[in-house]
Amino acid sequence: MNSPQDVLRYINGYPNNLVQQVAELIEKDRFKPWFDKRYSERHQIKSEKALFEYTIAIKNRYMKKTAPISKVLWDSKIHLINNALGLHTYVSRVHGGKLKSKNEIRIASTFKDAPEPLLRMLVVHELAHIKEKEHDKAFYQLCCHMEPDYHQLEFDARLFMIYKELNHGQ
Repeated sequence: MNSPQDVLRYINGYPNNLVQQVAELIEKDRFKPWFDKRYSERHQIKSEKALFEYTIAIKNRYMKKTAPISKVLWDSKIHLINNALGLHTYVSRVHGGKLKSKNEIRIASTFKDAPEPLLRMLVVHELAHIKEKEHDKAFYQLCCHMEPDYHQLEFDARLFMIYKELNHGQ
C-alpha cells in the first residue's frame, strides 16, 4: 500500500487545511469508512452504449445547440497521475472536398465503479469543453450551470482516486 503522502498527490494544490483533514482521516483509518458513508452507492453505467446515452441525455438537457458527439468511451489508457480523469477530443478529417469534425469524450475506466455524481461531474466537464476550450471563468460557469455542486464533486473525484488507491489489493 502507498503511504498517505503518496496518495495525497491527487489533492495537491488544494488548501493545506483540506489536505490535512484527509491525511488525518487516512492516518486514523477513517478515510474509507467516511467515503463509503458519503457515497454509499455506485452507478450502473458499465457499457460504452450506456455511457454514451448518459452523456447525450446531459448534453441534450443543457447544450442542445452544440456540435454533436460521435463517441463516448471508457478509456483505460488515460493517465490519472497527470490529473486527467477524462478527455475531450476534436477530430477533423477530410472527406472528399469537405472537412468533417467529430467530438469524442473519453472517461477514465477507473470511474466505471464510481459514485454517479462523480461520473456526472466528469461528463459535465468534458461536455463543457465542446463549447469552452480553456479552463477559464466561462468554462467553470458552464460546468456549474450543468452541475451546481461541480467544484465539490471535482474535489470528491480526487478523493475517489485516493479511495481506489487505498483499497488496491483488498
